[in-house]
Amino acid sequence: MSDLDVRELFLRAITDNDPEAMREGLQRLFGLTGEGLSPDAEFRLRDEDYVMEMPQSGERIRGREAMRAMQEAFPVPPSITLRRVVGSGQIWVVEGMNDYAGDVWHVVVILEFGADGSIIRDTRYYTQKSEAPGWRADWVEPID
Repeated sequence: MSDLDVRELFLRAITDNDPEAMREGLQRLFGLTGEGLSPDAEFRLRDEDYVMEMPQSGERIRGREAMRAMQEAFPVPPSITLRRVVGSGQIWVVEGMNDYAGDVWHVVVILEFGADGSIIRDTRYYTQKSEAPGWRADWVEPID
């Protein structure tokens, strides 16, 4: 598997509004169906003007070089679970969970792609699980 295989899946998703192609591309990217891409291969999937933002922490990573350097310095990457992948054209939303050795965070990622299948922008929203208030119990059901 290579960055070209993943880019082809992203292009199919963008062109055909195909959520299964996007899911498969993301699974390959993150190594959920085998070995994931190296930071160098991920680098090649990102546009030269790539930007990643994390609004909760007020951080922005500008440029694919900076993103690759951050990934290479990351102490222990999380295990990732994809829950939903929705979108069309060049905008896709991914819902999932990141597990940092038992410290689980829910994440929603908005991905913006170029016409060539490159990732231009990546905005990530993180939250941890919280206890539901008892007063809503009559109207809700638990999510697995």
